[in-house]
Amino acid sequence: MAKGYWIARIDIRDPERYKDYVAATKVPFEKYGAKFLARGGEITELEGKARARNVVIEFPSRQAAVDCYYSPEYQIAAKIRQEAADGELVVVDGA
Repeated sequence: MAKGYWIARIDIRDPERYKDYVAATKVPFEKYGAKFLARGGEITELEGKARARNVVIEFPSRQAAVDCYYSPEYQIAAKIRQEAADGELVVVDGA
């Protein structure tokens, strides 16, 4: 079974509130087997407009990645993130 990946591109508007988002993700990420492959760090903008924070999270499967997003636990965190940041989040299949 192919793994699933979240790819998130984020611009944080409220760094203090974003800390609450990070704390709120602990339970759903543990529950769905999330593994961070990239989390912030320096970027090199090659094409298009980059966002300040870029995150890649590996899940055991595409379904686990989707289920994590729609879980009640993550939806609480998502509301906090939406208050504190702008961005995009997609799920992609692993090779």
